[in-house]
Amino acid sequence: MLKLSGSLTHFSNPLASAEHVYSAEQRSVLNVEHAQTAIRDITRWPGYAPTPLHDLSATAKTAKLGKLWYKDESLRFGLKSFKALGGAYAVAKQLQLVLQARHGEMPTMDDLLAGKWQKEAADVVVSCATDGNHGRSVSWGAQMFGCQCIIYVHRDVSEGRKQAMEAFGAQVIRITGNYDESVRTADVEAKKHGRVIVSDTSYEGYMEIPKDVALGYTVMLSEIVEQLDGEIPTHVFVQGGVGGLASAVCGYFWDIWGEARPRFVVVEPEEANCLQQSAQAGKPVAVLGDLETLMAGLACGEVSSLAWTILSNGADDFMTISEEAIPQAMRILAKGREAEPAIEAGESAVPGYAAAIIANHSPEYANKLGLDSTSRVLVLGTEGATDPELYRELVG
Repeated sequence: MLKLSGSLTHFSNPLASAEHVYSAEQRSVLNVEHAQTAIRDITRWPGYAPTPLHDLSATAKTAKLGKLWYKDESLRFGLKSFKALGGAYAVAKQLQLVLQARHGEMPTMDDLLAGKWQKEAADVVVSCATDGNHGRSVSWGAQMFGCQCIIYVHRDVSEGRKQAMEAFGAQVIRITGNYDESVRTADVEAKKHGRVIVSDTSYEGYMEIPKDVALGYTVMLSEIVEQLDGEIPTHVFVQGGVGGLASAVCGYFWDIWGEARPRFVVVEPEEANCLQQSAQAGKPVAVLGDLETLMAGLACGEVSSLAWTILSNGADDFMTISEEAIPQAMRILAKGREAEPAIEAGESAVPGYAAAIIANHSPEYANKLGLDSTSRVLVLGTEGATDPELYRELVG
């Protein structure tokens, strides 16, 4: 018996329609053609290997789904998160542009990896705000490519996540406010000190660099397409946050599969549901307050502008999931079922997985989402135990 309980809310996006095509404006944010450069570069980095796409057939059978695929990012570059792809790639792209502006020549990715621009790169400072995983990617990228790094974290980021970034040589500064306040602080300080902000969220006056972050994520998505070997899911359940990952997933699959694209379901914590509230309002709105949630990587109150360009009519459904479902899902995956592997899944990795299973056990939500025993569901396990202490506390 698969014991997974928790409460859901659901909002069906009135702007989503099968007739909608992936527009030129949306393709300017992310498209398959532009992704090829990022895929070519990142797959040549030291230590690159595709992460597994697990076919959870035993869970699918118990959950009364046709198929359930789980993309396992717990092994990505040793950083245990899909965000290893985005932040580090954007660091490299910005470093190339800064060095070209300063020295009249753009170094290649291979030149940066080989340390041929070591002296020049050391004078460049990249910076960002983070819940943990994006900052770890940025700090790892800064170390790999030879530049300096300053990271801002908010009051709720664990000491373990802070130390993980410091281990890559980053200076990590903790503020007393929430995530959105750390974003603003990083931006103000970068302008004051001439640093390069490498953020995974976009806002007025800051649109181009988050596109590179999202292009980094397409490495994971191209792997999924290859691993599916011609099959196309009927549903994709993906975590929310500021919307960067969700929009990359939606945009890439929409562009490559067109009218055959899956139904996209965005899942957020109850206390940090800025995407769902934006869909309900028909425009981006901010969720205020402490944004307290166990799902630390999703504790975001403001929507990324670029992400909303894709999700405003690309996401079919917006859901929230209650906190108690998260440790349950983590423990189920850690234990493994029948022939399925044991999977290390962090607290921000499992909302989509948990929501899909809980929803299909509810006639109400199954009907709203079009889920049944023939559904082929893809979920993205976006992180492993990026906070080992918390993982042990929740899973054992």
